[in-house]
Amino acid sequence: MTDFAGQSCVVTGASSGIGRAVAVSLARAGAHVHAIGRNQARLDLLVEELAELDGHVVTVVADLEQDADIERVVREILSDGDRVDVLVHSAGAIELGTASSATVDELDRQYRVNIRAPVALTQALLPGLRRTRGQIVFINSSAALRASATNVLYAATKAGLKAFADGLRDEVNQYGVRVVSVYAGRTATPMQEFVHEYEGQPYRPEHLLRPEDIAEVVLGALALPASAEVTDVNIRSMTKPANS
Repeated sequence: MTDFAGQSCVVTGASSGIGRAVAVSLARAGAHVHAIGRNQARLDLLVEELAELDGHVVTVVADLEQDADIERVVREILSDGDRVDVLVHSAGAIELGTASSATVDELDRQYRVNIRAPVALTQALLPGLRRTRGQIVFINSSAALRASATNVLYAATKAGLKAFADGLRDEVNQYGVRVVSVYAGRTATPMQEFVHEYEGQPYRPEHLLRPEDIAEVVLGALALPASAEVTDVNIRSMTKPANS
């Protein structure tokens, strides 16, 4: 495993799914990880799992829909110093429905978590990332590239996240900061279990990507020499369930 010793990393959505897998992988590779999530009990389990890495993981409970929580997250991260080497945006919200049935309130919630929070955190932490010639990872979705009738608003927010990442990369590459978007297919996470229930499909995680698969891709991209950059990664399961 690549050594991330001494690196300061921030991971949102760390209480479950892909964010948790990325936080675990970075900590086990030697990084100091600020693990941000909404669920205190799940974050406690994360710390318990990594107990042998005492001090490598600091948990921060926050709801990224709330501006006050975002501001508190930034204060807690920067209280450890202004060094940020890696920022991983993995938190996400989904509401399913068609263009004619989905509500504006559902759009607002997804917008706040899927776009507004990543923008706000990136802007606040960018000075530290520029100082370290750091890296920013956006855990996106295949829905950003291909919307369906029932995920139209979710897909719209994820397409917006792609646009932000692309524009950000165009701005910060000159300072040595790398930006990668990872477009994950259906992955065995609580979010995907909800999606399967909505679709009336049996949830069979063995047919889906594992969160650890995504984490391995993320760490591989982060470990590239400074002379190279991965900009976009599409990853999907080798087993193709219906409607994948």
